Amino acid sequence: MTPTIGILGGGQLGLMLLQAAIDWNLRVHILDPDTEAPCRHLCTQFTHGSLTDYDTVYEFGQTVDVLTIEIERVNVDALEALEREGKRVFPQPSVIRTIQDKRLQKQFYRDHNLPTADFILTENRADVALIEIDQPDFLPAFHKLGRDGYDGRGVQRIASVADVGKAFDAPGVLEKAVDFEKELAVIVARNERGEVQTFPTVEMVFHPEQNLVEYLFAPAEISTAINQQAQDIARRTADAFGIVGLLAVELFLDKQGNVLINEVAPRPHNSGHHTIRANVTSQFEQHWRAILNYPLGDTSAYQPAAMVNLLGEEGHTGPALYEGLENLLAMPGVFPFFYGKAITKPFRKMGHITVMDESLETLRSKVADVKTRIKVVSKTPSID
Repeated sequence: MTPTIGILGGGQLGLMLLQAAIDWNLRVHILDPDTEAPCRHLCTQFTHGSLTDYDTVYEFGQTVDVLTIEIERVNVDALEALEREGKRVFPQPSVIRTIQDKRLQKQFYRDHNLPTADFILTENRADVALIEIDQPDFLPAFHKLGRDGYDGRGVQRIASVADVGKAFDAPGVLEKAVDFEKELAVIVARNERGEVQTFPTVEMVFHPEQNLVEYLFAPAEISTAINQQAQDIARRTADAFGIVGLLAVELFLDKQGNVLINEVAPRPHNSGHHTIRANVTSQFEQHWRAILNYPLGDTSAYQPAAMVNLLGEEGHTGPALYEGLENLLAMPGVFPFFYGKAITKPFRKMGHITVMDESLETLRSKVADVKTRIKVVSKTPSID
């Protein structure tokens, strides 16, 4: 009998998980705090409720056979209670708890001899000020909130003593800035049998202001030796966590050729969206394979690919319009995916576009063209 699966979260990642689940006729229940969540009309059953409320998560978990997540900001106490009672929860609550807190996450890398930037745990803003006095060579650095930071929120650059006032007056981690050459990512899957499979290493380019992935290229333009470093670190990290499911490992390649872990996410990730069209097995199908303990799929790529995040235009808030879609669809090897969000906001993730071509060189010029052809705007531009 096919198990009933619950997903905590019904956003765009849940939507793409559902699209893969439909191929296998999986029964999927969704819990989300947004009554208009993108998953609402595609899932087998939708429950409106908080992902961080103990009773809501616990009661939702009771209605399914297997429980998973599309976002890590969830009530782990409830997941641990469900796990103790025999519920299959993947990724495991212990993994989610460690990754939820950047302090625990960074200490985990150090404890397991996984390469990462040097860091100091801080309790408040005063600790950051003391470090500037005691270890002036540690700056520049980034101060990150231990909990609840995402997509660039909860991060402040501390370049010098003049910036100490920007530090968070809450538990955090001060991470030495890495002089990096590239930002890379590897998505790794692991099932209950301990079978591990990685996707090809990708190169990410971030939006200069919003700290969101603007676009990526797969495979990354790196040497064979660097690629092997990245792949090995991803596998070692997944094994260290003992995770069942997907783990997205974001990495820095520094100017000396060292690969360092930046942070990880225990779920499908923006750095793997292109795999829906570009790879034999998508990250979303691989997640189902991993948590249902099926053999992991072939992750090889058909062609070089890029992914362009489709963000809401600055100055536009309101009902979304996809301006230029017809021009975009006229291009060969270009595949748009929209997330079902009725309202656009500046820099909100509204969709993504996968672009494929025979070589990375021609792919780069095609990506530049794609970025000019489509924009997400509102019917009435915002008045600042």
